This record gives sequence, structure tokens and C-alpha cells, in this order.
Amino acid sequence: MKIMVAIKRVVDYAVKIRVKPDKTGVETQNVKMSMNPFCEIALEEALRMKESGLASEVVAVSMGPAQCIDTLRTGLAMGADRGIHVEATEALFPLSVAKLLRALVEVEKPGLLILGKQAIDDDCNQTGQMVAGLLNWPQGTFASKVVLDKEKQVLTVDREVDGGLETLSLDLPAVITTDLRLNQPRYATLPNIMKAKSKAIKKFTPKDLNVEIKPDFEVLQVTDPPKRKAGVVVSSVDELIDKLKNEARVI
Repeated sequence: MKIMVAIKRVVDYAVKIRVKPDKTGVETQNVKMSMNPFCEIALEEALRMKESGLASEVVAVSMGPAQCIDTLRTGLAMGADRGIHVEATEALFPLSVAKLLRALVEVEKPGLLILGKQAIDDDCNQTGQMVAGLLNWPQGTFASKVVLDKEKQVLTVDREVDGGLETLSLDLPAVITTDLRLNQPRYATLPNIMKAKSKAIKKFTPKDLNVEIKPDFEVLQVTDPPKRKAGVVVSSVDELIDKLKNEARVI
């Protein structure tokens, strides 16, 4: 079975985000970029399935500008067998990404598609659900545990919901989106980083895949969150209760 994993290039989670002066977005020039943490978890899960003999190949897919090749190389260094880069200079919103993934699924014919539940840049949490709908495949979102029965071609997914855990049984092919507690991604070792340089990365454009990229919505403005007021040191419990009651009005 072949597993396809979608990975996204985002601003590194440790970088302090700065809004552009014109408020059209956030600064990405001269900023450290890395693989989306949820995508790392998705790739790690696919690699573990392959190492346990449940999959024959892991294909990493990334979409965006030429710099996405660096993110793909990271995925290949972690252990993916090959990469696919869909080069696009325009902004890609979730529905466009889902349509591109559907087209790639039709080309590659994977038995399982794994994505991170969301990207840390836009926090949309939409692509996995959309591509499952377009493919008419069963979906297991927010997966915290995944068990694959290779003989029955059935996937059991524990997913985190507000009330606790929900367990789903999915027939393959299927779509999974990964939650934070599914696994701990591995680090790429130096020998594997060197090997990744010789692994194949196939390039496509949206036109090659017969997908028209058009904006689904318009970003009107991006602003910084309001600054928090400085804390106040109180001298007694009575003063604390008074401030909570009369100033904060929470009791």
C-alpha cells in the first residue's frame, strides 16, 4: 500500500510573528521557515506504518513556491521515499489545496492520505475534510491513535472530541488528519539528510493537474492582537476580591 502525506512550509513555530506595515499579512521575508508541526506528525505516522510492514511506499507532497523543495528534503531526510512538488506562486487556500490533492491521488493511487489537522499559520483545519469530500473517501480527523488491519483493509482511528475519545472504523482508501498526541516525530539524522539529496522530487503545476487556482475569499486586514494590560500587585485578599468584583466584574 502506498501512503501519501501532505506537508506544508510555514513560519517556524519559535519565530515571533510580525505583521506587515500595510497589514496585508505577516512578514515571511528573511524569516525562518520549517515544516508545519502537525505535518511532521502525519509523516511520522506514515513512516511508522511502513517500518511495521503495513505500507510499501511513503510519498511526501508539498505545494507552493520553489522554497517548498527545502521542506520536502526535510521530509525525505525523515524517511519518505520520494517527493512531489506542486509549484504555485499564487496564494493557495484550503479548497484549492484539496482539489490539487484530489488530482494527485488520481495520479498516484495511494491507499491512504494523511495530513496534519491544521497548519499553524492560518489554523484553517479544512483541507483534510475537503479532500475527503471531493474524493468521497471516509475520514478520521484529529486522530490520536491509528491502527491498520492490512488483511481486512480497515483502519481504526481514535479521535479526540469534546467529550473524550471517539473510535471510528474506516474502510480503505481513507483520509486521516493527525492531532498533537498521535506520536513524537523523529529528527532527521545527518546520514539521512545526505541521502535525501539524491531522492527524487517530481514537479507539477496546477495546470498539469487540470486545477484552476482562484481565491475563495479575500483577506481584508491582518492586525496584531491587543496588548495585555500590566498586572497589578495587591496587598491583601480583600483588595483582590474588591478588584475582581468591581473592576474586572468576574465575581
